[in-house]
Amino acid sequence: MSSIKKVLIANRGEIALRILRACKELGIQTVAVYSTADKDLKHVRLADEAVCIGPHPSIKSYLNIPAIISAAELTHSDAIHPGYGFLSENADFADQVEQSGFIFIGPRAENIRVMGDKVAAIEAMKSSGVPCVPGSDGALDDNEKRSVKIAKEIGLPIIIKASGGGGGRGMRVVEEEKDLADSIQLTKSEALSFFGNGEVYMEKFLTTPRHVEIQVLADQYGNAIHLGERDCSMQRRHQKVVEEAPAPGISSELRNKIGNICAEACKKINYRGAGTFEFLFDNDEFYFIEMNTRVQVEHPVTEMITGVDIVREQILIAGGDKLSYEQSDIKIRGHAIECRINAEDPESFMPSPGKITQYHAAGGLGVRIDSHIYNGYNVPPHYDSMIGKVITYGDNRINAIIKMQNALDEMVIDGIKTNIPLQRKIMVDKVFQKGGMNIHYLEKMLGDEK
Repeated sequence: MSSIKKVLIANRGEIALRILRACKELGIQTVAVYSTADKDLKHVRLADEAVCIGPHPSIKSYLNIPAIISAAELTHSDAIHPGYGFLSENADFADQVEQSGFIFIGPRAENIRVMGDKVAAIEAMKSSGVPCVPGSDGALDDNEKRSVKIAKEIGLPIIIKASGGGGGRGMRVVEEEKDLADSIQLTKSEALSFFGNGEVYMEKFLTTPRHVEIQVLADQYGNAIHLGERDCSMQRRHQKVVEEAPAPGISSELRNKIGNICAEACKKINYRGAGTFEFLFDNDEFYFIEMNTRVQVEHPVTEMITGVDIVREQILIAGGDKLSYEQSDIKIRGHAIECRINAEDPESFMPSPGKITQYHAAGGLGVRIDSHIYNGYNVPPHYDSMIGKVITYGDNRINAIIKMQNALDEMVIDGIKTNIPLQRKIMVDKVFQKGGMNIHYLEKMLGDEK
């Protein structure tokens, strides 16, 4: 059992409920914090204690560090779990949590800080032996001739990226040399506007890569393991729509090779907790793009094929326990697929908040639903549109796809629009069924249908 006795959950929605369930299984008391718009969230009702931390603008609630730490003090919490999004990758928050006498359920602030800066992250990974995309050696300066020289050495097309970027923002592809200078300046101004950091760097633009990521776990005693890979190539505007594990077409030898490299990198950078190394995968080669220093939305597919409860491990590691597993304990069995369910119009992708008038969750062997919604729940317009995830597990990929088709047909969410019709189209798409799609495939598929 964990040495942590009470956890404050600094998040909302399905991930907050996921954390609450993991805490309950460990006999840990829970504290929910919520905005005024979220008083009816399921985990708020189920938590041992609940504290309102402000009105619905995130900056006044879920991003309000003093309010969250005050709630932890008020409830005599031991630890704070940030979930994903919001403050989960905010190094200053991690610092302030620890300095206030609480345990931060995540990596050390210095790891978050380095990995949150894409240039610093790439430099750290290169020195740790992780393969990276060919690119500029650090941030670009204002010397136009030097930038042109770097671009020629890398080879066009290239992509300009914001060092502090994320979520698909702060990126610009350059296919011709004449567009380079303007693209750099535009990306710099966009980066400064969105992220408060105008630093940008340059990478080779891979035209048809897949998005494959490696899940890792590490403790404070120098132990680290990998839990295999996930394929997250089905994306729209850099936002993941469908994820699966293991990735189609990747051999166990290649999986173990890149997985062990990532685990060793964790040891070298003194990493602690759960993390994900994200790669572009092209022609059987992995190219590091970033590391997410938190639990991922798509963590359930890895849990399904390994039997490892990643959130439970996060909590135990934060409480000072050693990893519950060694690498030899990790066996990849079967196949899992996750469909993100969003409250949005499946044609226009516009958000669709409102009251859920009828809800029926899919079920059956090998079907898992991670969601906070229920009959009568009002989906607020203030936050991300994701309202849940459907995860299916089968002996093989085809079996997992068939189970997903059945699960999506069973799901009933009335009163609002959702992207379930889109997910159904993906599951019957012949190219998807064959596997190995690149990151541009879904947008091409949607374009072909219009």
